[in-house]
Amino acid sequence: MTKVDLRKQNLPLASRLFLSHLLVMMVAVMSLVIIGKVSSPRFFVVRLEELEGTGYRLRFARTELIHGFESAWFRGTVWSVVVSTTAAGGLSYWVSKRIMQRLTEMEQITQKFAAGQLDARLPASDIPELQRLGVSFNRMAASLEDVEQRRRELISDLTHELRTPLTVVRGYLEELADGEVEPSTEIYTRLARETRRLERLVNDLQELSKAEAGYLPINLQPVNLYPLLEALVEKFSDQILEDGPVLRLNCSPQLPPVLADIDRVEQVLVNLLGNAIRYTSQGAITIRAWTQSRKLWIAVSDTGIGIAKQNLPHVFERFWRADRSRDRHSGGTGIGLAISRRLVELQGGQIFVESELGKGSTFSFFLPLA
Repeated sequence: MTKVDLRKQNLPLASRLFLSHLLVMMVAVMSLVIIGKVSSPRFFVVRLEELEGTGYRLRFARTELIHGFESAWFRGTVWSVVVSTTAAGGLSYWVSKRIMQRLTEMEQITQKFAAGQLDARLPASDIPELQRLGVSFNRMAASLEDVEQRRRELISDLTHELRTPLTVVRGYLEELADGEVEPSTEIYTRLARETRRLERLVNDLQELSKAEAGYLPINLQPVNLYPLLEALVEKFSDQILEDGPVLRLNCSPQLPPVLADIDRVEQVLVNLLGNAIRYTSQGAITIRAWTQSRKLWIAVSDTGIGIAKQNLPHVFERFWRADRSRDRHSGGTGIGLAISRRLVELQGGQIFVESELGKGSTFSFFLPLA
């Protein structure tokens, strides 16, 4: 590669824009000069001949007139070239600098963003192409900022969730090692309960990570969900105390088949029923199923404590709890609903929640019919 080629490659964009504008301007000026030089005298001679035809005697002065015209044309052309070159060069420099100013701002913003200042955004531009680029960058920046915020929240929440069982386990082990408490079945039972809680948390995190990354295997096939619903009602009814809520199934036995993974649907329903039982001390928990617009809808309704309206948008977020202390003591990890939402989405459906504080909640989702 020659030195000239290297110099061309190293030229900044502003210089390239300026030189390209100058090149275009020079071609235009040269074209104007050449065409004017060739054609103008001919047109002038033709005009003189026309005047002679009307009675003017210009034959003896024609040579002087043509020389005078060429001299005047040359001087006018020189001044026109000087003025137009100066004006065009200044305008080209201004346009190039204006474009580069926006690009320089973009470079500074991207450097800030790369340095961790994730709230940096590109300013609006009156150049349509740069404005579209800025909008796309700002949209990407907002998305990355949201991802980073969620990552920090996840680490914070995960640290918080791990701290409690680890503190309990460490406390008992230190007391046992120091001889402050006597080993007993109750202490070992508590230690086992906390380790099981840690195990559930790790397993749920792994499940959620696989689901969000798309690595969770989903075996879609036509299935009839009525036997599953019936079996779950029977299973969970045995876990409800005599003075607890009544668990009911309200749907037709002739449900149409859906395209789903029966094991993943069961996982979703177990999560929803488990939450309903956990937060419903009296009344009823009802499972309903119906078809609508080539979809099978399944809803789990309860008459429990409900969820405040302002908290509904956060229900499916990781580690979110309306009442942290209550859920922690009841054994929940705070990830079940996030996993449920992703499992439903992987099967081509969506999950929704409706709730009123003090009156209960309804979680409903649909799956496509087979």
